[in-house]
Amino acid sequence: MITSGVIAATVVSYLETKRRHYDTRHVYNLLLVVLPLGAIGARLYHVIDQWSFYSQHPAMIFGGAGLGIFGAIAGGASGLIVYTKWQKLSTLQWLDIVAPGVILAQAIGRWGNYFNQELYGYPTNLPWGIYIDPAHRLSGYEGYSYFHPLFFYEFLWNLLGFVMLLFTGRKWQKRLLNGDIFLLYIIWYSVGRFYLEGLKLDVWTVGGIPMARWIAGIAFIASTTIMVYLHRWKLRLSSTMQPEDKA
Repeated sequence: MITSGVIAATVVSYLETKRRHYDTRHVYNLLLVVLPLGAIGARLYHVIDQWSFYSQHPAMIFGGAGLGIFGAIAGGASGLIVYTKWQKLSTLQWLDIVAPGVILAQAIGRWGNYFNQELYGYPTNLPWGIYIDPAHRLSGYEGYSYFHPLFFYEFLWNLLGFVMLLFTGRKWQKRLLNGDIFLLYIIWYSVGRFYLEGLKLDVWTVGGIPMARWIAGIAFIASTTIMVYLHRWKLRLSSTMQPEDKA
């Protein structure tokens, strides 16, 4: 499912690059940098998250399963920054180009959690509760059979985010600044993840609060602040320009 997500993200990014009349060869070149750094970041985040286990089994750090989306985003974004600086491209423009594809990839990739019977929430009697085999139930929840399908909740949220980003990028194209689509992606994903983390079992906490909520909350505040500041700065700049400057 992760591979399917990567393919989908590549196709969407290619089409978005073509729509903007940019060189589509950069999409494939970006993959060579973004994918490995994204994978390293995803694995690193997971190992830190589950350090109580990996500290006892260090050999599995480089051979076990498990990835963390926040690490993947950070690693992938780092790779994009490196590549765009190297090629003298606009980093913000390319962050905007890849953002819709990334959130679509996240939506598709979440179905891997379904097949692995992981990323489920608290027990529930709701009609859409998902059955978890006894072998995959967390300690303390062996007596329950049906749980919140968190993977599906996030799939729907990310899919809606994908549609929202594509619609926004076309509907309000002339009003957007470089970087707005990427910031909207961070804001949208952070809101969903902040809420869903409260339904998740066995989470990494700091000060009694899930670490993912700390990250999502900080990302939301930072992205919103940056977007508001940039748009106010643009309005201020436009209002101070002389008529002949605007012409």
